[in-house]
Amino acid sequence: MDNAEKKQKAIEATHSLSSYAMGTDEVNIVCTYGKISIWYGRQTAAVIVGQTLISISKIDKTAVHETELVCDFDKITEYESSGYILVSYAKTHNGYRAMFNIPFYSDKALYHLAESIIEDLKKDDVHLDIYWNGDDSDIARLSEEFKNIEGWKVKDITYKDEGKHRDSPKI
Repeated sequence: MDNAEKKQKAIEATHSLSSYAMGTDEVNIVCTYGKISIWYGRQTAAVIVGQTLISISKIDKTAVHETELVCDFDKITEYESSGYILVSYAKTHNGYRAMFNIPFYSDKALYHLAESIIEDLKKDDVHLDIYWNGDDSDIARLSEEFKNIEGWKVKDITYKDEGKHRDSPKI
């Protein structure tokens, strides 16, 4: 480790993060306490969708994505059998509005979520919010996990007490 890396590690150890942005040209991830926001561009490869979801799961099994779906009543059971957890549902004029939590401890639920993201990417970009209990060390561990993805880089780091410490492109 050279002196610049040691200095960066010392700064990171003494300052609390406000946000940490990273990604590739096709995906942007912003981590904060309580939430991971992901933007997948239409050109995002299916393997990258899977890698990002699995990496988050490795770091925090308690992470969860909330989604609202309008579907037939019978589809609610299908989603539950795919690992989704039904939070609430209500009858609407065109079916049932169902609220689900997608737990990151369930490989089956993550697989189904990845499939739905890949399908949605055929039509448009996808924005996803994941709620987690991550702190500075979890964000650092997640960043290390993501380094295995080709073209991955840190885009922006903001600390709570002193603003931006890293000159990097804005998202």
